[in-house]
Amino acid sequence: MSEKRTYQGGCHCGAVRYSVVTDLNPPVISCNCSICSKKGSLLAFVPADDFKLQRGKDAVSDYQFNTMNIHHLFCKTCGIQSFGTGTAPTGDRMVAINVRCLDGFDLDAVEPVKYDGKSM
Repeated sequence: MSEKRTYQGGCHCGAVRYSVVTDLNPPVISCNCSICSKKGSLLAFVPADDFKLQRGKDAVSDYQFNTMNIHHLFCKTCGIQSFGTGTAPTGDRMVAINVRCLDGFDLDAVEPVKYDGKSM
């Protein structure tokens, strides 16, 4: 998957909806840190300018831990974390998309790369 396209995504109940432009490259990441492993997230990181929250700014709650660098945003109604925000090591704003929350996304089309977040 090297061609950029626009995906639609959101939470389970529909209170949170967004669009994101990405080629899903660099690849989708399967992180083993304490929160990602419990949630089962598969993440793709995109520049903040490639993400547009269409609905749900007031529907999300923020959870932070450890370095407090990533905002783990989840729907207050259904509890699904379809995306999060933070700062890349370069200082650029970024958004972490849980690709499991993209509408009609074929998980078999990507091979997640394992990331050892537990050791960080």
